[in-house]
Amino acid sequence: MASTAPPENTGRLKQIALTYKMTKRADPKVGLVVAAVGIVILGALVGIGFAIGHPIYLGILGLLLALLGMAIVFGRRAERAAFGQMEGQPGAAAAVLDNMKRGWTVTPAVAMNRSQDVVHRAVGKAGIVLVGEGNPNRVKGLLAAEKKKMSRIVADVPVHDVVVGNDEGQVPLKKLRTTLVKLPRSLSGPQVTTVNDRLKALGDLMSNMPIPKGPMPKGMRMPKGGGKAR
Repeated sequence: MASTAPPENTGRLKQIALTYKMTKRADPKVGLVVAAVGIVILGALVGIGFAIGHPIYLGILGLLLALLGMAIVFGRRAERAAFGQMEGQPGAAAAVLDNMKRGWTVTPAVAMNRSQDVVHRAVGKAGIVLVGEGNPNRVKGLLAAEKKKMSRIVADVPVHDVVVGNDEGQVPLKKLRTTLVKLPRSLSGPQVTTVNDRLKALGDLMSNMPIPKGPMPKGMRMPKGGGKAR
């Protein structure tokens, strides 16, 4: 007998199951913690219900609140586990930036050196944010060079620089998105569009890389050029 569950629900359940498996590998106690949260919330509301003579009403409310609490706790632990697995991996900052909410235009790898230290660019109402990942000393040089290159055409736009890491003066990967969101807004929507148009004249590292003639080496992928509008 064919399943009658809507395809979108089936896909969502599979996604939740996959997320749980990935989270459990990094956080073995996630199942116990989430279950405990649900039991405590439901038990507390049912207990209050019996105390005031309305166990059914409070039981239903408790079930809804328990499910909500479990979802919140699971989401936070899943996010923490995901950041933990990404920490220190090349391109981790670009992945976080790529999931920024609408209002940001992200261009990964606008600068890179042979040691694979890299600078990504995000443009939003806070201005231009350059995000570096890799060796802090080498990244600072990349950031300075990128600022100098941009100053020719966007000298009047605020430029912020961030180095991802866990040392003093750096921004942890898990706080990168929050750090960008908290930056003061200084540009309007039309101004952001204008800045992006001006930056297109600079191009980026990937679009300016020479493409070798002949067949590409096995396993090599064509780089994506340009920014992604959010």
